[in-house]
Amino acid sequence: MGLFDKLRAELIDIIEWVDDSRTTLAWRFPRYQNEIKQGAQLIVRPGQLAVFVHRGQLADVFEPGTHTLNTQNLPILSTLAGWKYGFNSPFRSEVYFVSTRQITDLKWGTPNPIMLRDADFGPIRLRAFGTYAIKAQDPRALLKELVGTDSEVDVEEIGELMRSIITSAFADMIGERKISAIDLAAHYRELSEDLRKVVQERIDDEYGLEIPALFIVNISLPEEVEKAIDTRSSMGVIGDMNKFQQFQFGQAIREGANNPAGGGAAEGLGLGMGFAMAGRMLNQPGFGFPGGATGAPPPLPGAVPWHVAMNGQSGGPFAPEQIQQGIASGEITRETMLWTPSLSAWTPAGQIPQWQGAFNASPPPPPPPVPPTAPSAN
Repeated sequence: MGLFDKLRAELIDIIEWVDDSRTTLAWRFPRYQNEIKQGAQLIVRPGQLAVFVHRGQLADVFEPGTHTLNTQNLPILSTLAGWKYGFNSPFRSEVYFVSTRQITDLKWGTPNPIMLRDADFGPIRLRAFGTYAIKAQDPRALLKELVGTDSEVDVEEIGELMRSIITSAFADMIGERKISAIDLAAHYRELSEDLRKVVQERIDDEYGLEIPALFIVNISLPEEVEKAIDTRSSMGVIGDMNKFQQFQFGQAIREGANNPAGGGAAEGLGLGMGFAMAGRMLNQPGFGFPGGATGAPPPLPGAVPWHVAMNGQSGGPFAPEQIQQGIASGEITRETMLWTPSLSAWTPAGQIPQWQGAFNASPPPPPPPVPPTAPSAN
């Protein structure tokens, strides 16, 4: 190879960038100390911009197309280099390519919960996450503030910066709006667009970037708050809570009646359910208590009716066997007030001679142990 061939090989005659990463924001053409000759071809593809940098100073910017480098299309570089009458020899300059197409499907989220005061739940913590797209808008600001002397800048290198800006803007916006946590989902589209505008204002002039799209995918509440909302929704679906509880009591009594193996426990449960049902029905129409529409049903033939004071109201009538079961199960204590037609006034159960013995009765001894099973002959 001759001397002129060697010199010719050291001169750059084609400058271009074939980007196959789809995540690179800026890339410096590798010159390796070689010089760019006069009349070299600069190829800028769609979605790119080319920026010349001469000794640390930003010079000419080229848009997509094929450009022949000469004095006419390098006016700024000519001024910086002192080419008063143009140039006829090779020159040295750094060339940066900046991607101007959208880089999509980038993720953002709140690293820590955001504390807010909600109108329904009081102080609560919120988390949010979503996606956004980014593109270079001003290559000069981008090279000055983010690229510097790096040979390549990938979007992941500024990902933490972008997530911090979006999170900060989201916290400010959601705190100012004072939207109830239950109603946030109905405002996702509106909040997403407003958040995009706020973020755009913070990065366009400073970093030369643009946010063409930003979405809030989800705003989540703490688990305990979500459970409270589920409980509240369930109560709304049930409707009348008193009728629902009466239905549950009726189901429990029916199941107890269909379980003869329950023995005394089932009887005690039945009495307890009867007391609870009576207490809930005291003010229901048609049961003969205050607020009822009809009188109480007559006692069974030959049975002395008893009434029990519960929560300041009268429940009953109950048969003596039911009173006996109530004492045995602990539902009726010595202080429980009872009344029957033979008494002149409400009297504590422990002072009524008929029931004093029931309180003094000793509980039955535990059942004998089950004898061990004889080992099998086999």
